[in-house]
Amino acid sequence: MDDWAWRKGHRYGTILCDLERRRVIDLLPDRSADTLATWLAAHPSVTVVVRDRAGAYAEGTARGAPDALQIADRWHLLRNASDALRSVLEHHHRDLRAAARMASAPSEPPGEMSEAPQPVAAEPERRLRSTEWRAQAAQERRDARYAEAVRLRDQGLSTRAVARSLGVERKTVRRWLRAGHAPTWQHADRGTSILNPYHGYLEDRWQAGCRNAAALWRELQERGFPGQYSVVRDWGTRRRRQDPPAEPRGISNKPVSAKQSEPPTPRRAVRLLAGDPDRLTDEDRRFVQALRERSPSIATAANLIIRFCEMVKDKVPEPFDGWLREAEVSALSPFAAGIRRDEDAVRAALSEPWSSGQVEGQVNRLKAIKRTMYGRAGFDLLRARVLGHA
Repeated sequence: MDDWAWRKGHRYGTILCDLERRRVIDLLPDRSADTLATWLAAHPSVTVVVRDRAGAYAEGTARGAPDALQIADRWHLLRNASDALRSVLEHHHRDLRAAARMASAPSEPPGEMSEAPQPVAAEPERRLRSTEWRAQAAQERRDARYAEAVRLRDQGLSTRAVARSLGVERKTVRRWLRAGHAPTWQHADRGTSILNPYHGYLEDRWQAGCRNAAALWRELQERGFPGQYSVVRDWGTRRRRQDPPAEPRGISNKPVSAKQSEPPTPRRAVRLLAGDPDRLTDEDRRFVQALRERSPSIATAANLIIRFCEMVKDKVPEPFDGWLREAEVSALSPFAAGIRRDEDAVRAALSEPWSSGQVEGQVNRLKAIKRTMYGRAGFDLLRARVLGHA
């Protein structure tokens, strides 16, 4: 079982699939425990239920099919683990910034004495582009909304009352207040572009003194580049900003750019901490090492998340008890408490073969059918169309 949205964040239904026959067997109009328990009670042949860790599904299954084996979906377990580590990092912004500065600082050869710092020429203020201006204005609005949430909370209002006053989701307000700041919406670079195969040639031409984007684009076209001029133009704009500004005579040191010391978002930091170290760049490895050395609690939490993901992916239940005891006394204690409440279903996920991966494909098909209806019909027609194919 899994949920699907009539309108994301407002109204949800439930899709039920037969994992053995790989087909949809029913749709429910909501995701409440009562509706699910009623359906399961009317279908006593159900012996195994694979679900996410939502409380309503756990309660509904326990009431409607008390003898059925409940299994927590492994993908949701991995997602929950990633979110738990991100929650830890959201309380360590100072450590993230310090580790980013340490990772971007140039390393000095051992035994050399650093020269006395020279005065740094002030970098001329750059005029913001329209997209940057809009992003800055949006960030100011989010900061103002966060300040209002803090003010209302200090007045004694509950999180639900603050959310209702601001017109946002209760979970959003709770996440903002826990993090201690409004979200910045900084996204990690995707790193994929049709320009990637030509970066070496572009860099050589740039170093040779060719800074004309149109000329570079024409040269790339002769080499088979399929992209438009705007792709090369944007690359040239970014590359020009990476070059240090011209320094007045008598000043020899080069200031470290702000972009180099900018900390990664908590989401990207999770990928760096829990990902494959062999696939990281040198700067990312320095960042991870600096962050682990600066904050032992982050290092412990990251190690626990890595071990948990290995248990789930490899379906190895033996280390689970020891892992859970360690997690309960670490910064991951809220995550461990949730695992403890759903312990039987998580244990089953580490040993049983069933998972709800195929259900995601059925949800995608349901969304396609729903969108073709353009909101002109209700649940009964949607259910008939989904089940008609099955």
